[in-house]
Amino acid sequence: MTAVQGTAVDVPTEDGTADAYLVHPGDGVPRPAVLFYMDAFGLRPHLRAMADRLAGAGYTVLVPNVFYRHGRAPVVELPEFIDPVARPEIFERLGPVFMSLTTEAAVRDAGAYLRYLERCPAAADGPVALTGYCLGARLALLTAGSHPDRVAAAAGFHGGHLATDEPDSPHLLADRITAELYFAHADQDQGMPPEQQERLEAALTAAGVRHRCEVYEGARHGYTQADTAAYDAEAAERHWAALLDLLKRTF
Repeated sequence: MTAVQGTAVDVPTEDGTADAYLVHPGDGVPRPAVLFYMDAFGLRPHLRAMADRLAGAGYTVLVPNVFYRHGRAPVVELPEFIDPVARPEIFERLGPVFMSLTTEAAVRDAGAYLRYLERCPAAADGPVALTGYCLGARLALLTAGSHPDRVAAAAGFHGGHLATDEPDSPHLLADRITAELYFAHADQDQGMPPEQQERLEAALTAAGVRHRCEVYEGARHGYTQADTAAYDAEAAERHWAALLDLLKRTF
C-alpha cells in the first residue's frame, strides 16, 4: 500500500461549508478521485481509516460530512464502539438529522463536492468514482443520476431506500446514469427488502445501465463498519475486493 497524506478540509456549498476529510498518496502525483459518502453515524476515525485504505490503493478520496448543516463532525457524540441496541439514544439523536437531508439538498451538495474535486490539485482530471455506505449508498445513486457527466463508477454497500414508492426515489434516475454501478445489499435488511432490490434491478436493467447487484448472505446492515456491532469481517473484505475491482475497471 502506498503511503498516504490526509487532512481536514472545508468544502464550500450553496448552503454553507461542509467539513470533510481529504486523503491521497503522498507522492504529489494527481490520482483518480473518489467521493466517499459516509454512513448515518458520520465522519469519524473509522471512516477516515477506510478512506486511508482506499487512498493507499492509489486514489484521492474526499469524505464530506453530509450533515454539515447541523454542525461540524461529529454532529452527535459517539462511543468508540457503536451498538445501537445497547445505546438507542444514538439513533434517537441521529434520526432528525438523517431525515432533514432532502433529495434536493443532497443533489446540490453533490455538485459542490464534485466541483471541489475538479479543482483539487491532488485529483486527476476527468470523472470521479463514488462509494457510499448506508445512507451514503442512496447519495451515491442520486449523484450518479443527477451528475452523469462527472461520474464514471458508483458503488453502494448496505444501502437502504434505494428503490421506494416515493416520487424522489433514487432508482427513478436510472435512465440518466452513464456510470457503471455495483450494489451489495445486506441480507434481510429492513431498509432494502427484496421488493426494493427487485425494483432497483429492473430499473437499471431497463435503462441499460452497466451494473451488478448482489446480496451478501448473512451480513447485517452496516457490515463494513468495524466500529459497530453490525461489522462482518468476511463481508467487509468482500466489499473491498468488489470496490477495488470496479475502480480498476473504470479508471
